[in-house]
Amino acid sequence: MLKAYFKRGRIEAGCDEAGRGCLAGPVFAAAVILPKGFKNKLLNDSKQLTEAQRNELRPIIEKEAVAFGVASLSPREIEKHNILKSSFYAMHRAVNKLKVNPEALLIDGNRFIPYKEIPYDCIIKGDGKYLSIAAASILAKTYRDEYMEKLAKKFPHYCWDTNKGYPTKAHREGIACHGPCKHHRKTFRLLKEPEQLEIEF
Repeated sequence: MLKAYFKRGRIEAGCDEAGRGCLAGPVFAAAVILPKGFKNKLLNDSKQLTEAQRNELRPIIEKEAVAFGVASLSPREIEKHNILKSSFYAMHRAVNKLKVNPEALLIDGNRFIPYKEIPYDCIIKGDGKYLSIAAASILAKTYRDEYMEKLAKKFPHYCWDTNKGYPTKAHREGIACHGPCKHHRKTFRLLKEPEQLEIEF
């Protein structure tokens, strides 16, 4: 069962990102402050849930959260800062959107760039340990998936409606045939070697 808090008696915002390993599209992040006593049997790390379950949880989180914020950094910003820093900056932007000031941040992962002198704790695989981080992971994932599905209608060659920008065989074949577009992260290795591309499943 996921834990409600890291340290009792303080306002904690769980933070997580989505899309760090993608070849295209923004990196998204969310910050969520849940109310005391919040419980939901379904809530878990977004990667452990189906798309339908994530979509079911999103409005529940948005309705019941004390505060939440979702933000992103564009591919051009990712190229400028690198993807690791960009994921942290996206979290900063998400925290900045919170209507309630958190007294501490719970960060999924082992590193972070401090923000506004707010105390923080980095928690490896935190989205499978703490409710607020799991909630943030779901918002970041669903908002990003929705964004990529909209882009897929304008750029159907890359199959973003199914791969969401991750380096699947279909995505890389689309890049190989049609070249990259403005939404691709040009500093990433968009194509593998030809022989690797052919045997990728």
